[in-house]
Amino acid sequence: MTKKIVVAITGASGTIYGLRLLEALAADPSVETHLVMSPWAKENLAVEATDYTEKTVRALAEVVYDDRDLGASIASGSFQHDGMVIVPASMKTVAAIATGLADNLIARAADVTLKERRPLLVVPRESPFNQIHLENMLKLARMGVEIIPPIPAFYNQPQTIDDLIDHNTMKLLDHLHLSNDYSRRWQGLAAAKQAARQEAFHA
Repeated sequence: MTKKIVVAITGASGTIYGLRLLEALAADPSVETHLVMSPWAKENLAVEATDYTEKTVRALAEVVYDDRDLGASIASGSFQHDGMVIVPASMKTVAAIATGLADNLIARAADVTLKERRPLLVVPRESPFNQIHLENMLKLARMGVEIIPPIPAFYNQPQTIDDLIDHNTMKLLDHLHLSNDYSRRWQGLAAAKQAARQEAFHA
């Protein structure tokens, strides 16, 4: 059975997190991806992900929407999907969702995802968080939103930036209930020590 996943990319730094998720979803034949990018996401694409163009990113999704199109299918609660991910999520978008300010398609799609009680994953990319950021995220968490900041793990012995990105992608796929082996998983302390010894031996 095909799963419909909505992916929104905002203007926060960390565009590559959204792109890697799109690539993972595109490789899964059981997933139909619906994509919306904010204007500043497109600007960041040119600055941060120089190996990608807007055309190549759009090609990773089955359906692509304009962020200004509040008449799009994903703006309605009657559009059934299996989860929405905002990655990366700017603090502006987090604030808009927390206050119900559905003034663009990303915020509106998130609003209807909440009201229909469907999974909503938010990947906030900001540091440090101020009190407003924290209060907005707490408000969303209390509504059932999954807040998944791209904080790296090191037990899996990452060797490259790609390893760190892949680990976050694995988490997002897990929370979308999509089986994957995108990154090394925790196998217990003994296995972690053995892996560390092997890495040191081959270094």
